Amino acid sequence: MSKSCTSISQAVADIPDDSTIMVGGFGGSGAPVELIHALIDRFRLTGSPKDLTVINNNAGNGSIGIAAMIHAGMVRKMICSFPRSSNADAFNTKYLANEVELELVPQGTLAERIRAAGAGIPAFYTPTSFGTELAAGKPTEEFDGKMYVRERWLKADFALLKGHMGDEAGNLTYRLAGRNFNPLMAMAANTTIAQVTHLGESGSIDPEHVITPGIFVDRLVEVTDPQQEEVLVREGVVY
Repeated sequence: MSKSCTSISQAVADIPDDSTIMVGGFGGSGAPVELIHALIDRFRLTGSPKDLTVINNNAGNGSIGIAAMIHAGMVRKMICSFPRSSNADAFNTKYLANEVELELVPQGTLAERIRAAGAGIPAFYTPTSFGTELAAGKPTEEFDGKMYVRERWLKADFALLKGHMGDEAGNLTYRLAGRNFNPLMAMAANTTIAQVTHLGESGSIDPEHVITPGIFVDRLVEVTDPQQEEVLVREGVVY
């Protein structure tokens, strides 16, 4: 059965209010800009989805992508590692006005919490954050003379990803550094939606080249000329 969607808007049409959404990418690398903007378009037309919890490495840049979601008032909470990047005015403004919550997670811990959810591991121990405010209220335990903090898995209702090549069965490849968080998030969400630059028939990708197997992907949409976040930010684009 083909998992391809006829349009970007169709791919995100059923994401409801109060959803937890993982968004792939490391800065602009591997960021599904078109899927995010389709979600913003829907919000502007219908007022939904709102009160979202967004999981990403950072809290957006400039006035596009996740930053545009925050500026529009769609986001209730950010779970990320780097909320203050070089151009994070949208998040900074909302956060200082108490209009968006923040759960700060060290980057390695963020990746492992997502991976743990995909692997069915409800919790794990890490020395990262022990003795800091980030460990407040979390269980700790000593192993071989060293203190560790217990961290829970991190799941999502939806994941929005950017791949390079995909086939109708949902198999994905990634381009260079665009791989980053995308494969982990594909495994940790109830519904995974991916945009790809090239969409082929089932079996058109060499199995040895598949990074994310189709079993983890629910929908794909082809975006043949994807926008790059850094370019849009440099050009001063406001979405």
